[in-house]
Parts: sequence; C-alpha cells; structure tokens
Amino acid sequence: MSPRAYLVPAALAVWATALAGLWWAWWAALAVGLIAAVVGGSALRRWRPAAVAVAVAGPVAACWIGVQAYGAAHHPLRVAAERGTPTTVHFELDDRPHGLRTSGFGSRAGGVDLILVRGSLDGGGRLAVLAPAAGWRDLLPGQRVTARGTLAPPRGGELTVAVLRVRGPPRDVTEAPVWQRVAEDLRAGLRDASTVLDPEPAGLLPALVVGDTSGLPPRVVEEFRTAGLAHVLAVSGANLAILCGAVLLLLRLLRVGPRGCAVGAMAALVGFVVLAGPEPSVLRAAVMGAVALLALVLGRERSALPALAAAVVVLVLYDPELATEPGFGLSVVATAALVLLAPRWAAAMKERGVPVGFAEALAVPVAANLATAPLVAGISGQVSLVAVVANLLVAPVVAPATVLGVLATVLAAAHEPAARLVVEVAGPAVSWLIAVGRHAAAVPGAAVAWPEGWAGGALLAGVLVLGYAVTRLRRVRTLVLAAVVGAVVMVVPLNVVAPGWPVPGWSVVACDVGQGDAVVLATAERDRAVLVDTGPDPVPVLSCLRGLGVRRIPLVVLSHLHADHVGGLAAVLAERGVGAVAVGPSREPGWAWEEVRERARAAGVRVVELTAGQRLSWPGLELDVLGPRADPVSGTDTNTAVNDASLVLRASTAAGRVLLTGDIELAGQADLLGGHVDLRADVLKVPHHGSRYSSPAFLAAVRPRIALVSVGADNRYGHPSGVLVDALTSRGALVLRTDRDGDTAVLAGPDGPRVARRSGGRHHHGQGDNDEERRLDPTALRLVAPRGQPGRGVGAVATRLHRPTLAERGAPARVHLLRLRGAARRRARHRRQGDGHRRDPPGAGLLRGQRLPPDRRRPVRRGPRHPAGGVARRALQPGEGETALAADAHRLARGDRTGRSARPAGADRLPPDRVAALVQDRPVTTTADGRAPVGRTTAGATGVPRPSWPALGRPPPIRSSAG
Repeated sequence: MSPRAYLVPAALAVWATALAGLWWAWWAALAVGLIAAVVGGSALRRWRPAAVAVAVAGPVAACWIGVQAYGAAHHPLRVAAERGTPTTVHFELDDRPHGLRTSGFGSRAGGVDLILVRGSLDGGGRLAVLAPAAGWRDLLPGQRVTARGTLAPPRGGELTVAVLRVRGPPRDVTEAPVWQRVAEDLRAGLRDASTVLDPEPAGLLPALVVGDTSGLPPRVVEEFRTAGLAHVLAVSGANLAILCGAVLLLLRLLRVGPRGCAVGAMAALVGFVVLAGPEPSVLRAAVMGAVALLALVLGRERSALPALAAAVVVLVLYDPELATEPGFGLSVVATAALVLLAPRWAAAMKERGVPVGFAEALAVPVAANLATAPLVAGISGQVSLVAVVANLLVAPVVAPATVLGVLATVLAAAHEPAARLVVEVAGPAVSWLIAVGRHAAAVPGAAVAWPEGWAGGALLAGVLVLGYAVTRLRRVRTLVLAAVVGAVVMVVPLNVVAPGWPVPGWSVVACDVGQGDAVVLATAERDRAVLVDTGPDPVPVLSCLRGLGVRRIPLVVLSHLHADHVGGLAAVLAERGVGAVAVGPSREPGWAWEEVRERARAAGVRVVELTAGQRLSWPGLELDVLGPRADPVSGTDTNTAVNDASLVLRASTAAGRVLLTGDIELAGQADLLGGHVDLRADVLKVPHHGSRYSSPAFLAAVRPRIALVSVGADNRYGHPSGVLVDALTSRGALVLRTDRDGDTAVLAGPDGPRVARRSGGRHHHGQGDNDEERRLDPTALRLVAPRGQPGRGVGAVATRLHRPTLAERGAPARVHLLRLRGAARRRARHRRQGDGHRRDPPGAGLLRGQRLPPDRRRPVRRGPRHPAGGVARRALQPGEGETALAADAHRLARGDRTGRSARPAGADRLPPDRVAALVQDRPVTTTADGRAPVGRTTAGATGVPRPSWPALGRPPPIRSSAG
C-alpha cells in the first residue's frame, strides 16, 4: 500500500463511526469508534503512521459523534414531535432554502410551492422546516427567524431533532450577514444576465456555475439524469478545481510566486464556497483544496490521496450528517477513482498505442462512472449505459462554460451589459450540454432498471469486482470477451434494431404519465397520430411518443385544462409537428387557459374549440365529439365543475370503438345518459383516473370489454377505487392500469381486441388536488428514490387476472400480449321483490360464465334508468350511495338547471363544416385580440411567421360532417 495512504484507515473509521451513530444509536457510535481504534491500531502496528492516526481518530470520533447523537435523541423537541405538538421556535438558518417541486394536478399548477430549510435552534439542536415558498424562498443563511407550526418526527440517519411544518410567513426576521447578501446579489445578477439565452440554456448556466436550479426545466433534469450527467447540475469539486486552476494559470502568467499563487487560489476558493453555498461536494473539495494549498505554501508537495482522507476526517467530525449524504459519498468515491484508477488506466492505454490526449480523456469518465455506479444504482434504481460517452462529449465545454459563468457573475455586479456579452459567448457551450443530454437520453436502452437501496448497490459492486477479477485471468479473458460480444449481438437487434415496442398494428395507447392522462390514437399513417391530453409533465409523454415513433400530430385534444392533462403541452409543441390544439368550452382554471394560449401562440399553432356533434376524420381514425352537452357556467372553477366540462370523444379505430371520457364525474355522466347518446364502446378510458365518482348506469351503457385506467403509482387519493374496479370486472371488463402495466396498447385481433403492455415502466409519484401533504423532491430531502412498482415483469398482467378466459400469447421481448375473447352479454332476468336487489345472479356478466370469488361480489342497487337524480344516487362509493355526494350531483338530483352563459372569448369555435380548415396553409399575422383567423397560422413570439405545414409534411385533410 502507498505510504501516502496512512490517513485512509482513519477516514474510514470516522465515517463508520458516524454511520453507526446516525443509523443505529448514540452508544453504537461509541462502540464502533473504540473498536476501530483498538482493532485498527493492532492490525496496522507495523505501519506506524496509519496505526497512530486510527488510534487517535477513533476515540475522538466516538466521543464527539456519540455526544451529538445522544443530544439529538434526548432533545425536548423530540418528545413533542412524537405527539405532533404545535409550537413556536426561534432559529438561525444554516443554508439556503431548497425548493421542492411538485407535479401539477387539478387546478393546482405544478412547480415549487414548498421549501425545505435547515436551521439551528437557540437552545441547541438542529431543525428542519417545511414552509410555503412565498415568504421563505428569499431567506439567506445567517438570518434569525421566528416560526410557528406543527412538529413532526424527523427521518432516520440525521441529527435533526424535529421537523416543523409551517403554513405562514416567517416572523421577526433579522438581516443576513453582509457576505451572504453580496453572494445573493451575485447569484441574482447571473440569473438576470442569463436571460439573453433561450429558456433552457438560461436555466442551465446558473446550475452549472453556482448550483442554482430554480430556473431549470424538469425535462432537462430528467434527461441529464438518464444520460449520466446529473453531476453537471450540482456544484462539485470539479467546479472548484476549474476555478482555482484558472486563477493559478492567470497568476502564473503574471509571474507570481508559488506562495502568492496559493494565496490567490485560496481567496478564490473561499469566495466560491460562499457563492455556491455549503453543499457537501463543495465542502469536500474546499477542505481538500485548502490542505493542498497549505502544503504548497509550506513548500511540501503532497499527493491528492492524503488531502482527500484529511478532508473526510475534518468534514465528518464537523458535520456527522455528511456521512449519510449521497452527494458527499459520490464526491469522495469519484475523487478517489480519479486519483487511484484514472492515471493507471491512462498509462495502460498509452502503452498500447492509444494517443495520450484521448487516453486521459477516456480514463477520467470511465473511472469516475464505474466507481460511482453502485452508489448511483442504489440511489436512483437505474444504471446509465451512455454515461461514459456523454461525459466524454461534454468534457471539453464544461470548463469554458464554468469559467465564463463565473466571470459573468462577477461582471454582473459592475456592468450588466458586459455580463450579458460574456453569457452570450458561453451560450454555445451550454447549448451543447443540453443537446448531448437530450440525444443521449433518447438512445433506446440509455438507462436500465436496477434494484434500489443498499442491496442494489452492493449487487452492482459485486458484479463490477467479479468482472474485473475475471478479466485479469488471461485464460478466461477471451471467453468472457466472446460472451459479451455475443450478448451484445443478441440484445441489440432485439431491443434497438427490432424492438418489441411498439407492437405492430396498435390502435390506441394509454401512456404511463403518472397521475394524469395521455392517450395516443393511431391513424393509417405510420408516424402520424392524434394525442388526447398531455399528462402532468413533459418527460413521460415525450418518451411515450418517441417509443411509438409518432412524429406528426395533426391534433392535440385537451379534454379540460387541469394541470395533469396540459402539463406536457409545451414539450409536445416544441418536439413534434402539431397541426392544432383543440379545447372544450371551459376556460378554467384561468392560469392554465392563458398558458395554453401562450404556448400555442409561441409555437405558431392555432387553438380551436370542439363542440358536441362534430366529427373529425383521418385515414383509419374518426373522432365523434359527444360532450359536454351544455356549456359550463362562466366563472365556475371548482374542480368538479371543470371535470364535468371535459370533452368526451368516441374514436372509431381498427380495434373497435374507444370512449375517451376525460375526468367527467356524476353530473357529466348524467348529461350524457340524459341526452340518449350512444355510449357503447369496446374500450373505455375510465373517467378521472378511476375515481369512485362513476355511475353504474354509465358503466352499463358503455359495456366495455377493456378498461384503461391512467393513474399514478402510490397516489394519495385511492385511485383507482376498488369499488369501481370490482364493478368493471363484474361486467366482464379487463381492467389495466398504467401504474402497474406501463404504456398499454390496444390492437385489433382475429377474435376481438388484444392488449399489449410495455413492461419496465417508469416510476411516478401520484399527485392530486386538495393535497395538503404533497410528495417532496427526493433530491432536496435526500431521500432514496421510490421502490419499483410490482407487476412490471413479463407475464405480470396474466398472473394478476383471476379469469382463465384471458390467454397469454407469445410476444417479443419486453412486451406482453393478451387476447380478449368475446364476452358473453348479460341476459335480462325478471326478479321478485326482495331478492337482495342484485342486478345479476352470482357469476352473471363474467366471461364464459366464470364466477367471481365471494369476497369480490358487491350488490348494486337498482334505480331509475337514466334520470339525473337516479344516476347521482348510484355513485360508486363505499356504502352504496350512503355517503354525501358532490354539490353538482345534488343540484342534478334536485332537477336544477343553469342557463347558457356567454361563450368565453379567446378560442376559435368551428362549425362542423369548417373543421377542414384546420390544415390550410396561409400564414398571416394575429388579430388585435391575439387570435388568428380560422385556417391560418399565428406568428411566433418575435413576430416572425412560424413554418407552416410544408415544413412538417402536409397532413391529409380532415373531413367534417355533422355528428
């Protein structure tokens, strides 16, 4: 072992002591520290420096960390937190508030509306505060505040004594230290100067320089994570090394001596730490750099390994919670790999004739990614297969972009135009980063799923160690290489050249977009499809469209304007050729309507309104607009009212009829039933993510053979309702859920519709309206990513179904194909009064006479056939209609009707004979009220006409006729 590694055992002992104290108990820290001192000192007695370091560091860490863990466990607020006691506390902020991003749902827009901030209590102890972003977002470290809220127990693995949930603004706020105010002014100057770039590069540059991700779109974050570039978005030792290297180079050019260079680099180091904040990776790099600079001042050259070990010892003793920080662990492991592995691998490649520059450039990302792969897999549950290539492509531009960003930050305080000029110079480098991340994430199989947690990380570490050991054996090296080549030859054609998804002949696909809706309807052309709703976030819907090979979308239909249906619209407009955006009569919520108009105007796409009775036609696809039957009341923006104003579409496809219901609830379903609309369909997109507010009469009128539920995993609203699922299965419907089955396709078969689902779907967090305890950002809370959902493997759908009438079919890899046999229609039977009010005898309505298990049978009460009052009373709720219904349901039950209000302005309402104008090709400017005449294309935000249909490929005309 290298003599310069004498501090490594001490660093490992201190780290192990901190982990034992935080994850187990305070006395475990004492035991581990003392045992490490005794065992390490005895085992390393022949290596005197290492033995002395362990013998000293072990007891010091045991006492220091054990005392802190004991104080946190027995703090007075810990007992109060267990009881959920309301209290008022006074504390000082330790770091900047971290925004917690939530997905939009219902009338609530997505974005950052909660923050997490950590502070130190006046009487000792650490506190975590969850508070609304308004009033708390702009606080700075060092400020003292007073807050009142409700205490909650902290999570394990930290010294926090309690979590305080605050609903109001802070009180008695003191002024921040002068250096924190200066740092915030510099960060704000960089954000303002970055606005000269496009939105995505403008959000990436502050994240690259100072770790400010407040303006970064979620799509870029997800793409960088998939491509293995997430470290670019976090300030790390690389940023510090680049900055200090640039300062040292400048001072050397000015012929400054070694000590002067060290002093200048130390000043830059301290300033950057204050500017970026005390992030774990920044602190590790700062301490390590300070040790190296001190050695330079003293004239004693040191290697990087002692500096790294010293940094671990100092930082973990200073803040034991860093031992459990994923960012700190990744930073230490990556630095160790660059110090120990990268030089050796580069030298080995040079000996084999690889050019020097290419060998060094390749060794660095390979070493860093392989070393950190187990930690990344354990945290994120996936392994990026394109990370090495992506890092190799972005490496040349990271340093120039960082240096230019820091220069722009400094110039912004003195001369903003000069800062904007520097930002424009850095623009191409930042745009290159985004382009590499986007294209790398779009590669099929860019990231593969892996078990999460400690077990997953240990498993991948074992695989890497075993692979390295095997390759060291010359006799089996050739055999292993042949096996790897053979696996690649077999896997690549199956998963890339001829992937199992999309399944040929698909007609309808319910995309797995989490707690939201996105349904793709195929036309007769291979790359053209109609999209109904866009989900809550841009990444899932784009991934679904990309997997299906859809490039042109003649019409995007927004069933209603809730956030979980319109959140991905901007990305779809930017990435796909869209002919028009169609909406219903509702304009609520107002913020969503303005956003839809603005996004469509910026993309040069018209917004049109669909009304009941219209029919839209494409080759292989027809859409009939069935509802809403009446215009909504103007100004009514309650969630139920907006849901009931959803567009209801009946699609005629090669696989049969498909009924798309948006989020209609009892009133909307009653209007359809009362209007004697033909609702029969082979496939039903279940309303409102499987909410219990569905009518048995409505389900009976549809009589679906396949029911698609678009729902988010682990959502807080009980979607889909078990009562609704039972009602559908008792009528012979096959119920498929996107949270378990992933992207689900329906296609035509010789004996009826078939279903194919894409296994290995993504993980999503369910969100919803009236969500007072929303899911938080795992990165900000340092939480491990959610575990994989059950039912992802091949054949999972068949094993979950309790009816033998579903036959498993052979399918390509990663796709499971099911054929749905013809369902026997229920026969009407006369009943005597007092027969238990069962609609059918036990087992009736199932496929081929199969009986449901007794615990799955539910009696459904009879009632009026179509009147609104009867429909409202037959809502699928526990207690069979005994719970209170929504206000709209009571209004319908009383027979109240509202008059037709004035139609909201802002959308082009097309009569049935003018729908064909959607595809005309005449570019014009917008009118005074911001609308474009029917059949024309609006200008872009800058006034320059956007490309019309010729640039996208002219679509076939849309035929129109009365519904």
